[in-house]
Amino acid sequence: MALLVNPGLQLKNSVKNEKNNNEKNRAEKQESGNELTLHNLNENIAVDNLIKDRSDAEDKNTTPLSFTSNTISEENATKTSKLAAIICIAIVVVAAHQAVIHGASMASFLRGTSIGTLFLQFSVAFVSLALVELIWRAVLVLMYKPIKGCEDALLPGCTVIVPAYNEGKQVFVTLQSLAASDYPKDKLKLIAVDDGSVDDTWEWIKKAKEVLGDRVITIKQPCNKGKRHALYEGFKQSDGEILVTVDSDSTVDADTLRNLVSPFVVDKKVGAVAGNVRVLNMDKGIIPKMLDVVFVYSFDFIRASHSMVKAVMCTPGALSAYRSDVVMSILNEWLHQKFCGQPANIGEDRAMTNLILREGYHVLFQQNAKVYTEVPVKYINLSKMYLRWARSNVRETIAMTRFIFKPFREGSKLGARINLISGWIAITKAQIFLVITWVLILLHPMTFGVNALIGVIGSSSLAAIIYAWKFGSFASLWSFIYGIYFFIALSWIRPYALITPHKAGWLTRQIKSKPEAKSDSTVKDVVEVANEENSMFLQKTAA
Repeated sequence: MALLVNPGLQLKNSVKNEKNNNEKNRAEKQESGNELTLHNLNENIAVDNLIKDRSDAEDKNTTPLSFTSNTISEENATKTSKLAAIICIAIVVVAAHQAVIHGASMASFLRGTSIGTLFLQFSVAFVSLALVELIWRAVLVLMYKPIKGCEDALLPGCTVIVPAYNEGKQVFVTLQSLAASDYPKDKLKLIAVDDGSVDDTWEWIKKAKEVLGDRVITIKQPCNKGKRHALYEGFKQSDGEILVTVDSDSTVDADTLRNLVSPFVVDKKVGAVAGNVRVLNMDKGIIPKMLDVVFVYSFDFIRASHSMVKAVMCTPGALSAYRSDVVMSILNEWLHQKFCGQPANIGEDRAMTNLILREGYHVLFQQNAKVYTEVPVKYINLSKMYLRWARSNVRETIAMTRFIFKPFREGSKLGARINLISGWIAITKAQIFLVITWVLILLHPMTFGVNALIGVIGSSSLAAIIYAWKFGSFASLWSFIYGIYFFIALSWIRPYALITPHKAGWLTRQIKSKPEAKSDSTVKDVVEVANEENSMFLQKTAA
């Protein structure tokens, strides 16, 4: 198993040298009075050449340049992987031992009252159901295999829609990344939609249009209408059999689109495919590092198990693909969806997934279709994102209940129904259990505080073990830190969302006032920013 988290030293030197050379070239051209032109912009952006070198090397079954030396051997990577997993397992064993010791005293305390006895029985039943579900999902994950990418001749026409709102220069990098994909150029179309941004997002979209030419269609909304309306405008101008949506703060691997689209070729009953989301900005702080471990668990375990029953419950906004004719048949219903009499302006990805499942189509997950997306680095932004997700989850779980117990599709429906029941338990009983736990901790901190901590460590162990075994990194230990962080600082979100699902709002990326209009940026500035952004992207993808 190759070590994925720690990139080789040669890659770092290569990117550093590339940046130094670019700075030297710019200085020389500035002294001579020459300026770069838009026609040769592609030649000055590092991401194009480096991604091309990597793709060519993969096609020849050779190791790409910058990965040939100073890379940890396969044997050492495997040892590191096993050692990290063993440490995680050891933590769980210690936690389990402490749970037995402290659990006896806690159980004795609870049996002293009728309410305590009821809570104890509820806890045992809840944990038992969770263990049964965990075993079931583990079996499904062991059986899961992603579908391999198809040959060029079999790939259908594909339109990628990138909605952007106050994204700035990152949307340029996103479009560059998509344009560098290993997908037949005559079958790939990009649509960038500026949803009424008040920053320089539109300027960067126009730069991408100048660089990529007719490969990109640009749309500018007169005002901010929300992501759902931005996607709708892109869908209306799309063509081809497959529609792909990518967030404007994300970048993809060269083979991402090929792998994402291939399930539609293999199975005509596939209506949607979820991509595999990883964190792009891991160098920005502790929160991104923790979220990367959580994302691996959420996608490589949870969505992989969902995929085995052909009922992934949410295709992520960062990267998803849909069959065009299916989307067009439900497009107006999706656009005008309401909740509690108000237009739904959050949860467009989960809503689209629900409608496609309702129409009888399969929804799969492609582990080999990776996208790297920026995540919040501050608590306030993280809590807003989680609150938006939690409210959407409540809304769409209710919507899914309306059809899941009907004959909504041919073949087995049991797995999809188990997914829904599990979702309801997480929304309701789990939150009741959480609230009672916090009350007991406040009343008897010594008795229940230790047991709560042990429980958090135990619940975080699976994500840690999966990450350690898969990537051979001690970064897996962030899972335990995240578990404690979530319990203390974020556990209020789901109960609050349960009682406020009617409230809505994007909550993030809001800019109070429009900055002064910038003069036309020199192409030299564009190159400088693009090189810096793409160097960071290459380091993350190498990781």
